[in-house]
Amino acid sequence: MFRSQRCGTMTIHILTDPLLNDFGPARPALLISRELTKKYEVSLISTSMSASIYRKLKSLGIKPVSFGVRFLFRESSLVWIEAWIKEISLSLNSRKFKREEGILLNFSNTIMVPSDVWFVLGPATSALDNIRGEMPWNFRSAYKVLRPAFFYADRKNIRLMARNSDMVIAASNYCASQYRKFSVRVNDVIYVPIDCEEFKPLCDDSSEKYAVTYFGKETKFSAIQKAADKGVKIKTFGSKLSYVPRNLLNHPNVEVLGYVSDEELVRLYSNALFTIFPFTNEEFGYIPVESMACGTPVLTYAFQGPGETIINGETGWLAKSEGELVKLATDLWRKEYPSEMREKCRQRALDFDAKKIGQEWLKIIKTIEENQ
Repeated sequence: MFRSQRCGTMTIHILTDPLLNDFGPARPALLISRELTKKYEVSLISTSMSASIYRKLKSLGIKPVSFGVRFLFRESSLVWIEAWIKEISLSLNSRKFKREEGILLNFSNTIMVPSDVWFVLGPATSALDNIRGEMPWNFRSAYKVLRPAFFYADRKNIRLMARNSDMVIAASNYCASQYRKFSVRVNDVIYVPIDCEEFKPLCDDSSEKYAVTYFGKETKFSAIQKAADKGVKIKTFGSKLSYVPRNLLNHPNVEVLGYVSDEELVRLYSNALFTIFPFTNEEFGYIPVESMACGTPVLTYAFQGPGETIINGETGWLAKSEGELVKLATDLWRKEYPSEMREKCRQRALDFDAKKIGQEWLKIIKTIEENQ
């Protein structure tokens, strides 16, 4: 919309949800910001960000901008809920935003302002449905009552944001279909990026045999339970364990590691026989793509985001039901699969590398510049 006068270059402003860490929903904005700094000045704007994220952005040459909003909660999911409610009720977050010259990319559900591009990662109510299991019991009770009102507000704000954005870009075809249900015209799909320089094959000499999975808000725990009951030894990672069924936490074939660093995660993926990823709802799915980047095929469902990223029979296996997924997990545990699948996994993951996805964003930005 406006051109920056500094050195004759365009400034890219990216809005994102509260930045308390550098994983999960925060990663797309962080990785795209990093890639865009190669050609543009970039500022990353959020209602709140941790000191470590602030320092990281500075070190990457990205200008960090925080509204300094204080939240009642500390856990990232609850902070996100609080930020979203503040916005849909009284526009408390967007009131703090002041538009500056440059191109505005909005990666947020919690700062709803007119933008050149709105990058959508999934409706807020879908996220709320996913994380309700980790809410305190009083929040779950309140959410059950308030869900119809939340859905109405979400639909209203999605349509408003879409009208106020020159372009709407979705993180997957499945994600795009979710917004089309709200009568939103999605202009394009650009997948979520990963860092393939960080996630890469790193094999040890260990002969330990295991499958790996993630314990999180999207996990379908019943499938993990059944696979473990069939004798599949599974290592799990993920820090939010309060809502994991107790029988899984104490299962003899399940090793619960909790939080692991990215370096430890790369080793877990790389040395696993396969990654098993049963989910309840997943707009894109970082786990399958990270696993492929480390050369490990993925067993998951043949729909939603993971159904788009995994190539059945080449980089993993796509099941149509929980029963089929458990049977495949048992068969894979007992039999070998072609070793060339690991190389195909790595090649497939490169389609989602931040460098490649960054080029797609550069094309979008060039189109915006040409149309100004």
